[in-house]
Amino acid sequence: MIFLATVVVLCTAQLLSSTLQLATSANPSRLNPILATDSSSSEITGFLFNGLVKYDKDAKEVVGDLAQSFYFKDDTTLIFKLRKDVKWHDGEPFSAKDVLFTYKTLISDKIASPYSAGFRFVKDVKAVDKYTLEVKYKKPYFKALETWMMGILPEHLLKNEKNLMSSDFNTHPIGTGPYKLTELEFSKNIELSAFDDYFEGRAKIDKIVFHVIADPMTRLLMLKSGGLDLGSIEPLVMERQLKADFFKKFNIYEKISLSYTYLGFNLRLEKFKNPKVREALSLAINRQELINILFFKHAKVCSGPFLPGTKAFNPNVKAPKQNIQKAKALLKSAGYDEVHPLEFEIVTSNSSSIRPYAAEILQYQLKKAGVKVKLRVMEWQAFLNMVVFPHKFDAVLLGWGLSPTPDPYMFWHSDSDKQGGFNLVGYHNPTIDKMIEKSQSMINRDKLGTILKKMFKIIVDDNPYLFLYIPNSITAVNKDIKNIQPALGGIWHNYIEWEK
Repeated sequence: MIFLATVVVLCTAQLLSSTLQLATSANPSRLNPILATDSSSSEITGFLFNGLVKYDKDAKEVVGDLAQSFYFKDDTTLIFKLRKDVKWHDGEPFSAKDVLFTYKTLISDKIASPYSAGFRFVKDVKAVDKYTLEVKYKKPYFKALETWMMGILPEHLLKNEKNLMSSDFNTHPIGTGPYKLTELEFSKNIELSAFDDYFEGRAKIDKIVFHVIADPMTRLLMLKSGGLDLGSIEPLVMERQLKADFFKKFNIYEKISLSYTYLGFNLRLEKFKNPKVREALSLAINRQELINILFFKHAKVCSGPFLPGTKAFNPNVKAPKQNIQKAKALLKSAGYDEVHPLEFEIVTSNSSSIRPYAAEILQYQLKKAGVKVKLRVMEWQAFLNMVVFPHKFDAVLLGWGLSPTPDPYMFWHSDSDKQGGFNLVGYHNPTIDKMIEKSQSMINRDKLGTILKKMFKIIVDDNPYLFLYIPNSITAVNKDIKNIQPALGGIWHNYIEWEK
């Protein structure tokens, strides 16, 4: 009877266990917050790790996370009071030594991380006591707080690690987040389980399972069949392929996405060093036509590198209208004509169902100006490792996330044109470099906004990218998921309260 009762209890527990079924388009490269540069790794590590601070639900104000409170002692001294109730997934207590270790790792020469750039103005970090941290800056820094949104690493597990880049920790992470990794099957499933001792309370959904599905159509079919609880919906699918029964089972949440797609030129190549060539290519394309074909009403033309509605956005800069005749004239003045046409290759990834089609439309539009374009579509990891990071491309069709407080240093400063840096196209402009350096110490948000608006125009005029479109984020969520509270920052801000 005891055995039978045990079996009944176990079976009942399994039945009551709730699982959120999600999909990711590619295998994560490293489940380590300071090394996670691809979208899959970043998304998953977000469930596993915490920073000292985070944005609020509307993505406007900075609020505490691992930090109970924080304040500026003066313009260059930031004090963090850490929570005393935080545990790592292995049960060890979190303390200031973990933050200090993470900082020292980020500024060391043992790793290549684009996130290290955010700490370049830090003069010193000191643990005042077990739960108090003092950060001294060399000068006032406009993103002093946002820098500490970076996930914190466990000192007790990694202090003797000789090579973090290839460490087992990257596939067996231990964090402080609401979920812990319990299973990692590359190209299959990644399972996260609710952490019982999470400092904000145990997440109400017991498990999150990520299914690795590269093909967007397969992801859609799984969503429609109920195999996924949540998924992104492409505009074409939204407008033409979904039937009434789908909307009976799913709620739709739509907002402007915090991202844009661009065509980036490898400015290290002679053909793209000529500004006339880049201007010609910008005039040869029709951005609105691109949106009309791919997105219907669910996107807007991207006019530059910073998020619309923020202090950095320059509303006076308009995206150029297509002008084939002027594009041809500029190309001719640069030495290209029907006999000797400009030729280059656009490379993109199949992780997005939209971008391969966008590449085809760009190819068609550029042909009207006499430009010959070849296309190559690759699997995401191969695209990153063989094309993007080694800078082995003519042009890449890619996207960036947009921050409410952008740091142009990461993408546009000459110093970020390096291994592991995000200046992928090799953009170098001494004027922009100086403006970026000046802006870094601006605490006054209005003055900062003024200089960012000027940068916006200069970068757009230089055409290192062709800024294309900002898609809307359309998310379908199974109606069985309760307690979702949409906000300006999206739906994920309160996911530990979700129920299924």
